[in-house]
Amino acid sequence: MRLALPYLLPLGLLWLAGCAHNGGSPTVTLEEDDDCPLQLESRQHLVLTLPSNPSTGYRWQVRESASRVLRSLGPEVYSEAEESGVIGSAGQSTWRFQAVQSGQDSLLLVYQRPWEVGKEPEKVFDCAISVE
Repeated sequence: MRLALPYLLPLGLLWLAGCAHNGGSPTVTLEEDDDCPLQLESRQHLVLTLPSNPSTGYRWQVRESASRVLRSLGPEVYSEAEESGVIGSAGQSTWRFQAVQSGQDSLLLVYQRPWEVGKEPEKVFDCAISVE
């Protein structure tokens, strides 16, 4: 056991460094297109959160997913506002992505009722994404 002790500290530090590494960059949180255009590093995570209220019939629809530079990490997740507690109140929709390839693309979402074909969206989220 005494022979193993000098090796445990360096191995432990390497293990912790590996656990803390996520591509060298923190997750970027995006909540409005005022933060765009957006520059990401390869392997960096992007969390997009937009206000939403599906009880009104309106839904965010992804029109352009920036698929040349981003990979979706799952479907949209809707969560109600914590302080409200009222059924039908507004909440937020969240999407998670990872930057996977260098280049440029566009992330475009529209907020509209799916059955109202031909009508202009209530809201538009349009963000140019650039990955190094």
